[in-house]
Amino acid sequence: MDVPQSTPSMGVEEEFLLVDPRTGQPAPLGAEVVAAAGRRFGVELDVELARAQVETKTSICHTLADVGRQLRGMRLVAADAARGLGCTLLATGVPPVGGPEVATAGGDRYRHLAEDYRLLAREQSICGCHVHVAVPDPETAVQVCNHLRPWLPVLGAVTANSPLARGRDTGYASWRTVVWSRWPAAGPPPYFESAEHYESVCELLVDSGAAHDRGMVYWDVRPSSHLPTVEVRVADVAATADEAVLLAGLVRALVTAALADVHRGLPGPRVPTELLRVASWRAARDGLTGLCLDVPSERLVPTRLVLDRLLHRVRDHLDGDDLALVRDLLARVDLHGTGAARQRRAHARAGRLSDVLDQVAADTVAGTETWAGQAGLSSTRAE
Repeated sequence: MDVPQSTPSMGVEEEFLLVDPRTGQPAPLGAEVVAAAGRRFGVELDVELARAQVETKTSICHTLADVGRQLRGMRLVAADAARGLGCTLLATGVPPVGGPEVATAGGDRYRHLAEDYRLLAREQSICGCHVHVAVPDPETAVQVCNHLRPWLPVLGAVTANSPLARGRDTGYASWRTVVWSRWPAAGPPPYFESAEHYESVCELLVDSGAAHDRGMVYWDVRPSSHLPTVEVRVADVAATADEAVLLAGLVRALVTAALADVHRGLPGPRVPTELLRVASWRAARDGLTGLCLDVPSERLVPTRLVLDRLLHRVRDHLDGDDLALVRDLLARVDLHGTGAARQRRAHARAGRLSDVLDQVAADTVAGTETWAGQAGLSSTRAE
């Protein structure tokens, strides 16, 4: 497939939980899983603040098909490395069992985080999905972020995948969103007039101790602190690789549409940050099948209606193959529900948390069979 020159490249980062398959409790083996993945498969994973987590990163991708291949491969490798160490890889936004305090990783950076942010850091065991999309320069990045702000709540609803925590239903589709919002530089970002304005606010956050560095500016969308990209960070880790591909397709199309508007000199809508916080909270509570706050009208409407508006906004910025794939993947979500809905259904069948863990483990590696066959590996499945 020929990729239009105006279509930017992208990359996806996913965070995963490691659990004891017998108890469901977080298993503090992140560093060991990272080492095993490198030793056995030559694949580089990353550790996180919580020792019971690992992170995967794709390389630069130009098509959604490439994103899907890489995500499936990384999930399979991480799951096989985890299984070899007696634990299970789960794609879920928060631990369904255990917590809230978790063991934190070593190293100077994580030690300083634990010292400065105290219980907040010790309860940090959430797993998200971050989509990076290339932009030409910092000024453009800031303006693109302004355009993306109104769409953040519905993007969070698409992959809502954390309804259970500490062994019970939270009543939210994305409990991770609520936990994450406690950090001083998390949630919907302000509207920024320019790259200079953005830099001045970041300096204030660092100088005040609200962030150690630019990497801790955790807003739901931001210019990346280390890459020439806009980074959308609003979503739970997707239950399946296909749902992560859906998110990546929507995000890249939104960025492409925003780039076109910036090129024409059109500013992003000046939506008040407090309105976005309310909309994000409502989307986190109700998920894709409930109601959310429609940002332009400030009225509650079905979340699925807002998603249809998003698709209308981006359809001219998805080529034929990507548009067909996004529609197909969204139809599957409409049919089977989000990760949050499937976790709840699993729990409702018999009230057993073990059924939830089995469902999440199976979803985590769903669709990896084809990739495994091509790579000569065996696909991991929940026992």
